[in-house]
Amino acid sequence: MKTALKYALATTVLAMALNAPARADSWYPYPAQAIEPPFSADGKSVDVDYTPVAKAEKPWNICVSFPHMKDAYWLGVDYGVTEQAKDAGVKLNVVEAGGYTELAKQISQIEDCVAGGAQAVVIGAISFDGLNNLVSEITKKGIPVIDVINGISSPDVTAKSLVSFYTMGQETGAYLAKKHPAGSEPVKVGWFPGPAGAGWVEAANKGFLEAVKGSAVEVLDPKFGDTGKEAQLKLVEDVLQAEPDVRYIAGTAVTAEAAQGLIRERGLKGKVDLLAFYMTPGVYEGIKRGFILAAPADSVVIQGRVAVDQAIRALEGKELVKHVGPKIFVVDPSNIATVSQTNILPPDGFKPVFSVN
Repeated sequence: MKTALKYALATTVLAMALNAPARADSWYPYPAQAIEPPFSADGKSVDVDYTPVAKAEKPWNICVSFPHMKDAYWLGVDYGVTEQAKDAGVKLNVVEAGGYTELAKQISQIEDCVAGGAQAVVIGAISFDGLNNLVSEITKKGIPVIDVINGISSPDVTAKSLVSFYTMGQETGAYLAKKHPAGSEPVKVGWFPGPAGAGWVEAANKGFLEAVKGSAVEVLDPKFGDTGKEAQLKLVEDVLQAEPDVRYIAGTAVTAEAAQGLIRERGLKGKVDLLAFYMTPGVYEGIKRGFILAAPADSVVIQGRVAVDQAIRALEGKELVKHVGPKIFVVDPSNIATVSQTNILPPDGFKPVFSVN
């Protein structure tokens, strides 16, 4: 019997993954980190290579719920789940709630999915705690629930395909702390972690703030808000108005993308630099063009692919890695020329796909 994971030298496989050609069968084995024991806050990371099932035993009906598809980040996850469904030969239905204020709508959409015959549910959660009752109800019916990207606190989830947003925030803060160590001239950073209450936001906020402790980086009060471009742009404008000596704007990918034009318009390029704590096509292009300094890549396409594979494995009673995510690496001017978009981002021009039959 083939195992789902092969333990290997992670650095070698990571290099292969970053430079892999854009073929549907080339994404695996992918350098990842499993958390042991699963779902543990203080679990240990174990380097693994993730390999999916080649084909599902039957065309399972899988429902995927996203907070929204307003930005390219969730388009990347959509690309991952739909491509993996095609590769494995399963049916997939994608619903999106419209934003991080729409918890009730997400719950209703998932209930409709289950009522409509979904045999497994993949959830990109709007709220860390707000879906727990629903998850419990679904799993009691024998329907696997896969937690993708954002994090759900319920112990009843079947598996998690995600990275630590604490680590994503920490990597971003550490990048700044290294540039401005203790004893150097203090710099102010506007910090925009995303919508308050979302598990990934709270984790990234904690990681970022802890990483800059003891450095010359002074973080202004975090500005929480929805990840729509208009909402983020308004928050950035307010900080630039209130803090004219701010040196960095750091936050969600949407924050960095939206702020590029504003920085150019105000003649602040080189005076106010931008960082994101996760990767999107806009951030990738921004780094290539010199408008964004750096961002860690969490390979969202792979997170989506793995979540669908976990659902299939759970349905078929196969070996299942319960808590796993792609290995995080930082993209900046030193490696942007060699990092392929393959696997970490959706293809250029990708449009949302809502069903695979």
